[in-house]
Amino acid sequence: MSTNQTSAPAAPLTAIQLPADAPIIAVPMCIKFIDGQNYHTVGDKYLRAVIEAAGGYPLSFPALGPVLPVEALLDHVDGVLFTGSPSNVAVSLYGGAPDRPDSPQDPGRDAITLPLVKAALARKMPVFCICRGFQELNVALGGTLNTHIHDVPGHADHRAPNDADYDAIYQARHNVSFTPGGQFARVLGKTKTMVNTVHWQGIDRLADGLVIEGQADDGVIEAISVKDHTGFAIGTQWHPEYKATENPDSMKLFKAFGDAAREFAQQRRATRRPAA
Repeated sequence: MSTNQTSAPAAPLTAIQLPADAPIIAVPMCIKFIDGQNYHTVGDKYLRAVIEAAGGYPLSFPALGPVLPVEALLDHVDGVLFTGSPSNVAVSLYGGAPDRPDSPQDPGRDAITLPLVKAALARKMPVFCICRGFQELNVALGGTLNTHIHDVPGHADHRAPNDADYDAIYQARHNVSFTPGGQFARVLGKTKTMVNTVHWQGIDRLADGLVIEGQADDGVIEAISVKDHTGFAIGTQWHPEYKATENPDSMKLFKAFGDAAREFAQQRRATRRPAA
């Protein structure tokens, strides 16, 4: 994705006053090669959405792969937000066809996020998976991806427009229809909405442990949930985190995530409270 957008560094959040016992949300990071060095990074918009829309404290996990003790890390958090990223899940991890030659890769992120998905779900921990995170959820549970959905007959072009500013890139561009009575329909209070679209890839074979919650008019899967999860475990192919506080649908999704994490936090802290 190319853009001509330039801006000053984001201002710090000073008006948000969260309680000390607000849920802690893990946010796995990406690795980016900048000025000859590797940096662990996470998009500002995701961290702000956790604070402003979900009412939680973000805690970023570096993309260091198996050196990180996943189970020990999860002992200290109440939910996980799997973010979008310019990079793609490696096709070798799901037996996919060769990716496009210029496909950006991040093996460090693959090595931390896929185990985190499985471990978090095993704990029935709340998870919210966005774009790349949506695809990671499918791959971690045994599904596959299509690396060029715009080349599939009958599918629209879901890629971002070139040389646009970020407001244009993330503007709503197509419908998503939700399953009546499903988790998204319940949270949003409706069965159709408009969403942004900035992805090359999409779900090919859905993992057995997932349920389709919403699709675009061309059939591309846009919303999923995890079967038999007693709490909140969903994924969106679109980006609800972009200016989340300005979008009522985004606010509802992040609030539901934050509420689930808050409930999980209360349970986690109760089990650690010493007996009287």
